[in-house]
Amino acid sequence: MANQKKLKAVQSVSGQVTLPGSKSITNRILLLSAMADGITTMIGPLVSDDTRHMIEALVKLQVDLKQKDNGDILIHGTRGSFKNKSAEIFLGNAGTAFRPLTAALSFSNGQYTLSGSPRMHERPIKDLVDALLQLNVDIKYLNQDGYPPLNISPSEIVIQGPIKIRGDISSQFLTALLMAIPLTKKEVVIEIVGDLISKPYIDITLNLMARFGIHVKKIGWENFIIPGSSKYVSPGEIFVEGDASSASYFLAAGALAGDIEVKGIGKNSIQGDVKFAKALELMGADINILEGSIQVSKVETLQAISLDCNHIPDAAMTLAVLALFAKGATKLFNIGSWRVKETDRIKAMATELRKLGAAVIEGEDFIEITPPLRIKEHVEIDTYDDHRIAMCFSLVSLKNIPITINDPACVNKTFPTYFEVLESIVKT
Repeated sequence: MANQKKLKAVQSVSGQVTLPGSKSITNRILLLSAMADGITTMIGPLVSDDTRHMIEALVKLQVDLKQKDNGDILIHGTRGSFKNKSAEIFLGNAGTAFRPLTAALSFSNGQYTLSGSPRMHERPIKDLVDALLQLNVDIKYLNQDGYPPLNISPSEIVIQGPIKIRGDISSQFLTALLMAIPLTKKEVVIEIVGDLISKPYIDITLNLMARFGIHVKKIGWENFIIPGSSKYVSPGEIFVEGDASSASYFLAAGALAGDIEVKGIGKNSIQGDVKFAKALELMGADINILEGSIQVSKVETLQAISLDCNHIPDAAMTLAVLALFAKGATKLFNIGSWRVKETDRIKAMATELRKLGAAVIEGEDFIEITPPLRIKEHVEIDTYDDHRIAMCFSLVSLKNIPITINDPACVNKTFPTYFEVLESIVKT
């Protein structure tokens, strides 16, 4: 079958991997550059389905954007006002494009329709919309309440006090609000209701906003104050660091089967998923974090862990697969956000891990995995149109276990060359 990737049993890996650019950083910089005053050159952006959706949306909004032959992108900022005031925008299943654009277009005084793939229309957006409604934004659901597609109409922004937003479903809602509010030119206080999940992703947002000249005042993780008369100013050139979530697969590959150096992230990474390396250390791996790379060596026996994964929700999926090879039962908790990602990841991971023979207990916000005495071979893994499921289950092959990945093209969302890069470190 063409839509399958049959991975042979592999005994060892070694070498260096240079990561593609971060999806989270690429899509944030694209939008910040488009809203800024000045011309921005993005160096090393990710080329993938999700970033393509953001680029196509910005082009539709008449942002002057050019991709150079070397992959860098030149963006002429709009000074906070998109030229096109009427557009229908399709964003696939790209949450990092859909959520921030929803907020930015709410303050853009135009008539916009935002839609996506069937799965995007199942992913909740109510918390962001509820926050925007507090600013008197004219935004309506076109189908089911609480979910895309959306219609946005011109409105007069009114601020009557702190904007309350839930933080316990997706950090992308807060990121969207933070990035868009400077377009109002007003001082706005955002107040978090409940616990804020995936805090490192908010740190990425605040860090990049500061690079574009807007310094948000953070009071704990409960209040964020965006100063009045804010405006984004291009930093000129901005470098996109390697994708730390994608790094997790190759760091795990090293722990399972050999010596690997992952280049593109390191000590000064602004991404929370770089902390995956620390989780690997807890499992017994030998890790060395350098300025611009991370090195890892094979471990004879991984140790099971019990870990709060709130800070590394995407990379935690890789830990779930490593649990197949660990001594004891591994419990990953505080991962409720898995339920509203590209698929219901807790349910999907549990289903596929059981196919390989693991005993799995799943809860509302946790998964517990006990490895089998012998992992089943030649299992077909369903991927649910979820790039991360395809990538993390490919690692099973590195323990001398042949495995088949169904619909391998789903990796195009963030890492189109993933399987080629994986094959490049395999030693025959």
